[in-house]
Amino acid sequence: MIKKIKLPDLLVDFGKVFAASGFKAYLVGGAVRDMIMKVPAHDWDVATNATPQDVIKLFKFVVPTGIEHGTVTVHYKGNEIEVTTFRTESGYSDGRHPDSVNYAATIEEDLARRDFTMNAIAASLEDGAVVDPYGGQEDIKNKLIRTVGNAHERFMEDGLRPVRALRFASKLGFSIEKDTYSEIFKKEIQGKVASISIERFRDEFEKIMASSRPSVGMKLLEETGLLDIFIPEFKVCRGCIQSDYRAFHKFDVLDHLFYACDGAPAEKLNVRLAALFHDIGKPAAKKIMTENVLDGDKNDGSKKQIETITFYNHEAFGEKITRQLMIRLKFSNEMINNVCHLVKEHMFHYEANWSDAAVRRFIIRVKPEYMEDLYDLRLADMYGMYNEKVDLRYSASITLLLELKDRVKKELEKKTALSLKTLAVNGSDLIKLGIPAGKEMGNILNELLNCVIEDPQMNQKETLLNTAKALFQENQESRARGK
Repeated sequence: MIKKIKLPDLLVDFGKVFAASGFKAYLVGGAVRDMIMKVPAHDWDVATNATPQDVIKLFKFVVPTGIEHGTVTVHYKGNEIEVTTFRTESGYSDGRHPDSVNYAATIEEDLARRDFTMNAIAASLEDGAVVDPYGGQEDIKNKLIRTVGNAHERFMEDGLRPVRALRFASKLGFSIEKDTYSEIFKKEIQGKVASISIERFRDEFEKIMASSRPSVGMKLLEETGLLDIFIPEFKVCRGCIQSDYRAFHKFDVLDHLFYACDGAPAEKLNVRLAALFHDIGKPAAKKIMTENVLDGDKNDGSKKQIETITFYNHEAFGEKITRQLMIRLKFSNEMINNVCHLVKEHMFHYEANWSDAAVRRFIIRVKPEYMEDLYDLRLADMYGMYNEKVDLRYSASITLLLELKDRVKKELEKKTALSLKTLAVNGSDLIKLGIPAGKEMGNILNELLNCVIEDPQMNQKETLLNTAKALFQENQESRARGK
């Protein structure tokens, strides 16, 4: 096992400030775990026997972010370092915060309050010496997530810890130790998990979404029953069969969604969420049609019965369900609108015989700023059908998608009018023609836009004014005939 960790110069210098005043300071938490695993560490959490008041005196810029629990944030050489006094905790009546916090004398006492052994390792800022009283390094070596001490007690202290265990398993590719895992299924623990704020769950959910394979975390959430607590909409997706004689899909709806999420870019939370939710409306839209067809295996003219599964308009159902659940999870309005728009538009069916006008209408409907994300969502959808990457050499779907991307790019480069704002005329111009402001003017402007979409050469002021004048006169004549 590692006895010493080579710390960044920043932390060594930070530790010297404590040592100069006779205090001990240790790097703790995820950063130590990451260093042991030889992966980049960025967030620095330090534990010390200095009190918050002592720390405030030691450094120039200190923010009392959690001073009631012994925590302050030090701004040091352009970095934010969270510093917490050694402490012990007791009583967790709200399932999150300790009822009482007492300062401790040693780092070992402080580590005893932490959640998992892999996170209960410290490294002295003085010389990098590792303190590992609970075998965290051994568990890291064995890729095992284990609570510090009794799993039931740790989980009852904070209902978020079971969710964190699943998130770490998803992110790190670790297994959860059997006694630790079995505790998550217990009714009392599930009740404690259900009591956490929706924001705390959402934060962990987003971290699962950012892992290399979100399907791992999502399946753990489903298996333990925690998914039903926070996103019960997924339950009807399990066992919702999609495949009929056409064999379009290998998995049921839920597995397809999980794997599609894996196929979306990890750096795009909006696309990963859209991939996870894009077919969530299928159970509500599902219909099975039965018909009799000629039995090709026989030559006697007999027929056989086949079933065809359809999910017409599932994207509309999906958008509505997605909006409701994302509002409940308290995502930002911007993220909700972004993801719902992608879910709504994911069922486009491009064909090579589309006219240029059809491509322009597609751009208007989807909006240019969503194009790249929609392409990524389509690729994720393809990935989710078989839980593997699409072979770019032989996929007709990929060929069509690339063709569409190229055509969209060319249309955008032409800077063709794709909205009322980009028309060569506006409402003021029509008023000068004698067309009054109101519904009729709006209809005429939309008709002018349709004309320009069909033929971009029409986006000339004089041409559009003549067309608007003709449309207005035609409307007046029609009303006169109606009288």
